[in-house]
Order: sequence, then structure tokens, then C-alpha cells
Amino acid sequence: MSSPSELEQQIRQAIAEAGGWLPFDRFMALALYAPGLGYYSNERQKFGLMPASGSDFVTAPELSPLFGEALAAQVGQALEASGTGTVWEFGAGTGALAAQLLECLGERIRRYVIVDLSGTLRQRQAEKLAPWRVRVEWLDELPASFEGVVVGNEVLDAMPVQLLHFDGRQWLERGVAIDGERFAWADRPTTLQPPATGAEVPSYVPGTVTEIHPQGEAFVRTLASALTRGAAFLIDYGFPESEYYHPQRHGGTLMCHHLHQADPDPLVLVGQKDITAHVNFTGIALAGQDAGLTVLGYTSQGNFLINCGLVGMLCHATLPQRAMAHKLIAEHEMGELFKVIGFATPGVDFDPIGFTAGDRSHTL
Repeated sequence: MSSPSELEQQIRQAIAEAGGWLPFDRFMALALYAPGLGYYSNERQKFGLMPASGSDFVTAPELSPLFGEALAAQVGQALEASGTGTVWEFGAGTGALAAQLLECLGERIRRYVIVDLSGTLRQRQAEKLAPWRVRVEWLDELPASFEGVVVGNEVLDAMPVQLLHFDGRQWLERGVAIDGERFAWADRPTTLQPPATGAEVPSYVPGTVTEIHPQGEAFVRTLASALTRGAAFLIDYGFPESEYYHPQRHGGTLMCHHLHQADPDPLVLVGQKDITAHVNFTGIALAGQDAGLTVLGYTSQGNFLINCGLVGMLCHATLPQRAMAHKLIAEHEMGELFKVIGFATPGVDFDPIGFTAGDRSHTL
């Protein structure tokens, strides 16, 4: 067996210092974000269309520029409604979405701020966004207060989650321990439980594993407390709470991506593959609403992009471009699994075009 990597050694030390057991959210945070070593902090290529490039997955902006072109219609409307000129993007990846929004909206974006923890991705973003460099800047964290329109594509799914395991009698928190040379699952008693369970445990089968999302919800609350005027649009794969915690979803949603292959085991190839969980959009909506934001709408990515004019854009695209863009809205591709939720601050009142038809806020 090969010797542990520097990242694995760091995680082993964290487990030892924690008494031999590390909650999964802490393990996930180290695996993804440990400075210089975690998946999103190291030099490994993440984004690309094909595994031959050494990439692990592709996101909508890399798949088709029409994604950003359609989203620009919504962002432009929100900029005008809020009377602001700044776009804030979280987790900007290769910079593809930023380039698409800057290209489409032109001078309507006076300032484009990227909040990204990855120094290696920041370098790629700077190269991609060189034509707009006088308007683009990078921050490591949010300021105490700001205004503008926030966009986040596949940001929430990469935030560390806590794992819960139902043994047939009670919920246990699942964490990571060391078994010889390997990381291994280990459960401990907890008072935590999925939000949909309430006081009673529904008919979950023994062995059920699921996730809760305190960090993702805390992110939305922080966003709400800092955003003084504007709107936010978050795009990700996920479900409303009633679907997320349905007893038949007994395997949870945790998954990994490596060379465009999905697998369910985050305890191997640590730092070399992505770790994600689907989003509980009910929790996200409630976190924003309780913190003072208005929920503008919630719908599938397919509905949202069609509402924003994607179909008309396809008329002027080549056949290969249409084929790629079709993946954005097709139900069996990204169109149904991915959802969009919108928020606005008090006093910013408008009817967002992205939720004109097919709004599903009532399902949250």
C-alpha cells in the first residue's frame, strides 16, 4: 500500500487530536479546502468536458455559453430593479460564467467581484477575464456589508455536510476514524436528526444514511446579513425537504466525482476527487427568509433558462451548440435535477423573469 499523502497525514492528525473520531463535515472540509492540499486548493484540474483532459466534471457554463447568456437576462433585470451595478460570484470555477455575464451585460456591470478560496482557480480566472480586468476583483471573504446581485452556480453542493445514520432505533452521527492504514466510517450517538422527522422517526429502513446542511444554511444567513440591497440567485442540484428526506431515499445523496465518474466513497483518493451532496432547498429558503430576505422564486433549471429566453437563443446557434445547450434544459440531463432559487432584500420589488412560469415555491 502506498504511503499516506500529506493531506491524508494532516487528516490523520486531526482525527487523533479529536480523540480518534472526526465528524464528517470536518473531514469533508479538510478533504476539499485544506490550504494547498485539499481538492479545491491544489493544482489538480477540476473542470473540463472530457476525462482525457484530466478533469473530473463539467458545469453548465463550461458546457454552453448560452447558460450565461440566459442567466444574464435575469441578472440584468435584478441590477436594474435594485439600482446597483455590482455582480458578486461565489466559486467562479474557470471564470467561464463571469466571462459570459460580462460579455452579455457590458457596461451594466460596473464591478464584478469573485469570492473564491482557491488560489489556483483564481489564476485561471484572471487569464480568462483579462479583457475585463479593470472591472474584476477577487476577495477571500465577504465584506461586512455590500450591495449588488449575487450568483452562485454549484456552490452550495460543495459545502461540508453532516452525515446521519439510522440504525433502526435512533439517529447516529457518522464520522471518520482510522482502521489500520485506511479511513473508516464510525458512528456516535447524537441529538441531531433530519429536519423532516420532527419528534417521531418515520418509516426509515435500518441503515438509512442522509445529510444535514448547517454550513450551507449558515452561508445563506451570512449572505442575508451582509447584503444591504440587491438579489441573489443560487443554482444547484437538489430537492425540497419532502423529497430530500423521503424514507425511500435511504442512501442519501453524498457522491464523489473523479475523471467524470461518480462514486459514493469519499474516504479514498482523498484530495483527488470532488465530494458533494445535493441541496435541501427548503432549508436554504427558510434560512434566507428567517434572515430577512424575500424568496423570489424556486424552479427547475430548465424552466428558469427557458423563462430567460434560452429557446430563442438556440435559433441562432449551430447544431453542435444546440446539442450542448439542450443538456441544460432536458429533463434527463441537467434541466430537472438542477434547481434555481432567488432571493431579494427588503425594498427590492420586482417580478423576476426566471420564475415567470413553473415557479415551485409552494413545494418548499
